Amino acid sequence: MLLYRRPRLSFFSFRPGQRLVVPIMCVSVTFIAIADGAITTVALPSIARQFHLTTAALDGVVVVYPVCLAMAIPASAWLVERCGAKRVLLTALVAFLGSSLLCGAAADLTQLVAFRAAQGLSAGVLFPASAALLFATFDSGEQVRISRYMIVPQQIAPAAAPILGGLLVDNLSWRWVFYVNLPVGLPAVLFGVLFLARHQGHRAGRFDLTGLLLSAAALGSLMFGICEGPNRGWSSAAVLTTLVLGAALLAAAVAFELRTTEPLLKLRLFADRLFRDTNLINLVGLVPILGAMYLGPLFLQQAQGRSALESGTSTFPEAFGVLLTVQVAGVLYTRVGPRIIVGCGLAGVSGVLLLFATCDQDTGLWTFRVYMFLLGIAMGGVFMPTTVASLATIARQDLAQASMLNTVVRQTGGALAPAVVTTALVLSTPAAAAATPPVAAYQHAYLVLAAIAAVTSAFAFTLRDAPARAAAGGGTKASNRTPARARSGKESVH
Repeated sequence: MLLYRRPRLSFFSFRPGQRLVVPIMCVSVTFIAIADGAITTVALPSIARQFHLTTAALDGVVVVYPVCLAMAIPASAWLVERCGAKRVLLTALVAFLGSSLLCGAAADLTQLVAFRAAQGLSAGVLFPASAALLFATFDSGEQVRISRYMIVPQQIAPAAAPILGGLLVDNLSWRWVFYVNLPVGLPAVLFGVLFLARHQGHRAGRFDLTGLLLSAAALGSLMFGICEGPNRGWSSAAVLTTLVLGAALLAAAVAFELRTTEPLLKLRLFADRLFRDTNLINLVGLVPILGAMYLGPLFLQQAQGRSALESGTSTFPEAFGVLLTVQVAGVLYTRVGPRIIVGCGLAGVSGVLLLFATCDQDTGLWTFRVYMFLLGIAMGGVFMPTTVASLATIARQDLAQASMLNTVVRQTGGALAPAVVTTALVLSTPAAAAATPPVAAYQHAYLVLAAIAAVTSAFAFTLRDAPARAAAGGGTKASNRTPARARSGKESVH
């Protein structure tokens, strides 16, 4: 007599393919890191009250994060090459979650600043490691398609974070803006441990300690000066000193890295015109885009006297516009190339910013929301095409380095945006009304951003994107890339 024995199914025997696992991990990491940066500012007034400080005294809580993030980025590519993407990504994620827990439990301002610094250091490794993993798993054509979905957390996180932060602070406490990272991050760690394939590092060159010290000090100094310039004044001794010191250290780092045989930063990648031009577009183009996102809530709350909730719900439509355009851009990318998409996108950003410049005290919320939606539609033509095109002609063994340099450029552009906006507001505000900029100051700031977007758009139309179109379409010009095809959980990606 034959007996049928039902096979035993185990959860741990389930092995999803890496082409599913990698995007899930990257989405989780991106959402956590971006949301944390956007949610913290909501809690500052509550933190100030508990520690009996003014909100201005908490400046270090905000500034230390981007400064330490910038300092950690240069080492990320070497770590990925040496230790493998999986190990670096999961270690950095655990460190980020641990420092989030410590931030929530901080007993005083000194502890909070120290733990925020640890958050920034771990985030500086998270972004390049996840990007290198993603771009090593998919080729250029697939990157266009996958970016249509990867853009979701990048847009939802900064739009939803202030609303979530307000709810947490009002109904629980400011500590929960840090604790909230754990319910999302811990499942991501477990998922990565179980299903992310082991990505072997290779024999990286010797560790370039001099390059790390020079580049980290340069980026940290410049980031501090850029972030503090609008608050302390560009002529203040601290700002001028850090900016001059940062520029000198950056020049020294560039000179040293170009001479050494095994540099920590492969700056020679910028000799590739497509890589260089797309990064230049990202650096300058992010200023009007992120500047508008920074300026909108200020205008609604300070110039129009709206509530934080009204402000959050009025800037949120931008995310829907981006998500809509990215789907269209993903279809058009291989047909028309990134040059036309990015150029038209930045031209659209400039046009919408001119509409914002017409807003005054009487502008209704729904008018503002329509403008934000239109801004999102224009922005959606910039993010994905520039990122994918920047790596189209980069050799596979240089993907980690290229992703790291992309991150440096984006973080710098992100820091410049509020600095440009705040400076424009200060210069347009009469001394007698310094505490509250008039409506005209906001209109002038929008005009400045519109001009920057217009100039960047003109440059984008000069982009030589034939290699990017060829890579996305599987052409022979992309033959220097050998993308990793992770067909099973046993495959390795450097």
